Amino acid sequence: MNAQTLIGYGVGALIIILVLWFRTRGKKRPIKNKGMGILIPVILLPVIFGFSIYSLSKIPDHPFHLPVIWEMLCAILLGIGLGSIMLYHTGYEKREDGFVYPKPNKNFKYVIIAVLVIRIALSQYFKGLDYTEFTVLTMLMAYIYICVWRIGSFLKYRKASFN
Repeated sequence: MNAQTLIGYGVGALIIILVLWFRTRGKKRPIKNKGMGILIPVILLPVIFGFSIYSLSKIPDHPFHLPVIWEMLCAILLGIGLGSIMLYHTGYEKREDGFVYPKPNKNFKYVIIAVLVIRIALSQYFKGLDYTEFTVLTMLMAYIYICVWRIGSFLKYRKASFN
C-alpha cells in the first residue's frame, strides 16, 4: 500500500469516529437554532470543494478536465442512493420538554461504516481513472449524498418540530 492509500483510510477512519462521536454526543441535547446547523455542510462543502478543484486545475504539467457526463451521472446516482440510505436511518422526535432531539438508532453506526466501506471499495475499483477525474467524481458523489441526507434530515426535523 502506498502513502496516499493509507492517508485515505486514515481520513475515512477519522470521519467515522467524528460522525459517531457527534451523533452520540448530540442524542442528549436538543437541536437548536431551528435546525439550521443541520444544513451547514450543504453550505460549506461547495466552498471547500471549489478550492480543491481550483488547486487541481493548477497542477503543473497536468491538464485539468472534468469527467465525462455519464461518469458524473453515475456519481450523482450513487450519491442519491447513499444519501437515501443515511436519510432512512435518521430521525427526530419531539419530547415532553417541547424540544426536538435526534432519535436514537442503534443501526446508524453500521450504516456509516457501510457507506464508507462502499466508498473505499469503489475508490479501489476506479483506480484506473485519472487522479483529477477521480477526485472530482468522489467530491460530486459526496456532496450529493450529503445534500440528500442533510436536506432530508432538515425536512424531517421541521416535520417533527411542528407535530
